[in-house]
Amino acid sequence: MGIGDLWRPEGRPSIAAHGADRRSGLFRRKNRCVCVLTGVCSSVCVATVVFLLLVGVCLLYLPDALAPDPLVSLSPVTLLIWTHPFGQYRELPDCLELFQIDGCTLTDDELRYPQADAVIIHHREIATGYADLPPEPRPPAQKWIWMNFESPTHTRGLWRLGGVFNLTMSYRTDSDIFLPYGYLVPLARTERALQKSFALPLRGSYSSKLLRSRFVAWVISNWSESQARVTFYYQLRQYIQIDVFGRAGSPLPTGSVVPLAKRYLFYLALENSQHTDYITEKLWNAVLAGAVPVVLGPSRQNYERFLPPEAFIHVDDFPSVEELAQYLLMLRRSPAQMRRHLDWRRGYGVRQPTFFNEHFCTACRAVRKTRGRTNVVTDLTRWFHS
Repeated sequence: MGIGDLWRPEGRPSIAAHGADRRSGLFRRKNRCVCVLTGVCSSVCVATVVFLLLVGVCLLYLPDALAPDPLVSLSPVTLLIWTHPFGQYRELPDCLELFQIDGCTLTDDELRYPQADAVIIHHREIATGYADLPPEPRPPAQKWIWMNFESPTHTRGLWRLGGVFNLTMSYRTDSDIFLPYGYLVPLARTERALQKSFALPLRGSYSSKLLRSRFVAWVISNWSESQARVTFYYQLRQYIQIDVFGRAGSPLPTGSVVPLAKRYLFYLALENSQHTDYITEKLWNAVLAGAVPVVLGPSRQNYERFLPPEAFIHVDDFPSVEELAQYLLMLRRSPAQMRRHLDWRRGYGVRQPTFFNEHFCTACRAVRKTRGRTNVVTDLTRWFHS
């Protein structure tokens, strides 16, 4: 049992239990790869090879700004943005100019509802009553897209939406339209290709990362005593110094997380709730900054779908919080051991999709690819909580 199990709320199954029941194709591919390789490589070798295979598979599902749009021969589509997420108006993007996605017209004009090929509906506004669903009956062959990037813990009212939507869009890898908070891009691509993919290479001086004078940082704005991450923090601070920033701590001296995290060896990337694939910008900010992320969220196996196994330290790797603290202290004294958590960076860049321009354009591209097919998401609650 890892230490993460010690602070999970009672009555809620751990993410490992959820992960054991995953049905996604990526998970099945991973199991097959492990079975083939276990007799040949050590556990670290297996995890690394599996991760590299999964990176290739995952990139198939992500928008690729490096390749010509294969949909250029299809007729264009119109995507209606039913509500601007969180009630914040944003100028709609030019998908061709920004992401090389052709044939997409975005609009937020409700009067164009009868002509729209698809409507993208952000969950928060529907759940809170800020907006109603579009009127029925919907135009023939029109798709409704459910978009949500909050965790199940913070997503209410799903039970009312069974049989309403045709496509799902979220951070989950088994969404119809999958777009995570961040992902790695192999540096085997050319520098120009990397720039076009909006990926930032993870380069820089390793000596500067190893010699950082500050130890552990945590930025948190949404503080709740009921959260597992707050319980974990209280336990960890008994053994090591943790500098806390944000609404619940000191003001951010730089105004943003990445410049702050660049001063530290470790960054606590602690999610507000633990669910399948729910790995947010907290992790990717640490990776960009060159600080080793200490993660609390889904299982280690789930994180390894997105990162090499040595790229992060999972709280479940240790039987107690004290032993985790001792490991961090040991790494601080041993640059050679610390380097093991940094050497992987040479081969990758990081891409963090911009909210919500890239999401709208990615959804529009998916509508073009699925033209003529109108499936129905029958049990949204069961899927999203699985």
